[in-house]
Amino acid sequence: MSERTAEPPKTVLLRRGEVHSPADPFATAMVVERGHVAWVGSEGAADAFADGVDEVVDLDGALVTPAFTDAHVHTTATGLALTGLDLSGTPSLEAALARIREFAAARPDDRVLLGHGWDAARWPGGRPPTRAELDEATGGRPLYLSRIDVHSAVVTTALLDLVPGDVPREDAPLTRDAHHTVREAALAAITPAQRAAAQRAALAHAASLGIGTLHECGGPQISSEDDFTGLLRLAAELPGPRVVGYWAEQDTEKARALGAVGAAGDLFADGALGSHTACLHEPYADAAHTGTAYLDADAVAAHVVACTEAGLQAGFHAIGDAAVTAVVEGVRAAAEKVGLARIRAARHRVEHAEMLTPETIAGFAELGLIASVQPAFDALWGGADGMYAQRLGAERARTLNPFAALLRSGVPLAFGSDSPVTPLDPWGTVRAAAFHHTPEHRISVRAAFTAHTRGGWRAVGRDDAGVLVPGAPADYAVWRTDELIVQAPDDRVARWSTDPRSGTPGLPDLTPGRDLPVCLRTVVGGRTVFVRPGE
Repeated sequence: MSERTAEPPKTVLLRRGEVHSPADPFATAMVVERGHVAWVGSEGAADAFADGVDEVVDLDGALVTPAFTDAHVHTTATGLALTGLDLSGTPSLEAALARIREFAAARPDDRVLLGHGWDAARWPGGRPPTRAELDEATGGRPLYLSRIDVHSAVVTTALLDLVPGDVPREDAPLTRDAHHTVREAALAAITPAQRAAAQRAALAHAASLGIGTLHECGGPQISSEDDFTGLLRLAAELPGPRVVGYWAEQDTEKARALGAVGAAGDLFADGALGSHTACLHEPYADAAHTGTAYLDADAVAAHVVACTEAGLQAGFHAIGDAAVTAVVEGVRAAAEKVGLARIRAARHRVEHAEMLTPETIAGFAELGLIASVQPAFDALWGGADGMYAQRLGAERARTLNPFAALLRSGVPLAFGSDSPVTPLDPWGTVRAAAFHHTPEHRISVRAAFTAHTRGGWRAVGRDDAGVLVPGAPADYAVWRTDELIVQAPDDRVARWSTDPRSGTPGLPDLTPGRDLPVCLRTVVGGRTVFVRPGE
């Protein structure tokens, strides 16, 4: 019997805090029973429950919110970045090479050195490391080093020598099929023990950030079947965040057999902007081509029909405007075959969806597509001097990640990180959406918070979760934070109020420069999965 089912969850009274609940905007207490929220209300009524619970938690003014859901994660890769070589913060090529030397010296027994996160677009000179530089830094050992978007990689000669078949040997980042082949060989060198340790590290880190659910996006070009099933099994056995699995393969029987809720996630319609593989209608500003298309509208339609008939979610990775158009056209063609109502009810997903037009936004709304998006992408790559502008030019770059337009059209949003592409950071994600580089794309903190809590549950077909109301699953987090504020619903970022007469639950002030809330406790299904030391 798994640890998660071995002991029934306690009946708990939380009191003397601030409970973020639409059932009572003035709530200061909450009762959890049998893994669900049983009651929310005021401190004055809490005494009636004190004698009938297993535990009383004195919140001492802390904030209680629904636990976050990260709707797009690569868990093992996240754990490997946490425990291994992470270059995402390196300021230059020289600093990256120094980190690689240190890592190689510290890991003499690793069969293949694994690293992630380099971004030459943010380095002086703008170039990636050469193979000769990597060979020297590693002492001639096998090394796989993925770019921050995970759609290209640089490798050493020793790793290429381990790859069966022909792989391009030119001294440039590997993309497309060559990248997939080399990544498969590199990940095959990870032992089961290393993989499990990475998964445990990622799950523990997520719990420490108030994340109660992760949507794992696995697939044959991303990880492996053993990785995917091992993660689902581990998450079911250990106290920690829930893991919902998506398998990116056009094989509905395979997805179901592996325990996935959808043949979806990173089922690639195209690549990524940073690696020049996102598929565009017009050429890149800094390259004389339009990227890479992996699926056309006919392939999308066939997959959506198959998934709808099988009772599974379909979903696609689509970033460039041409890829997003192909997905919308394909889903619309599927609706003509199986009926629009069935397509809408299935809640098929599109991951990333960065380059949208008014026409494709309308298509999302018409077809009931979930937009699984990552606001941290704009925080990292947006702005006049960011990677988006380098790849697309300033005018096209300003159109990316139009969260406000999606919400106005009634498109459901589910927020995630795509970790390790950007870190697990739920409050930072909410802040990124509210303070988008392009003001017209900003949404309220309340809407962003909802997309990162309830939105992830809705994306898997659950409308009864991600909110603290009686009957909902007791997935919640306790936070130390500053004064709570209420944002006017028609205001993007300005006009804040602390007036309780607003009748709206408050949220932390996420203005850039202010400290983000600190997670004190995370609870999943009524079971505590994280407590900050000293609390």
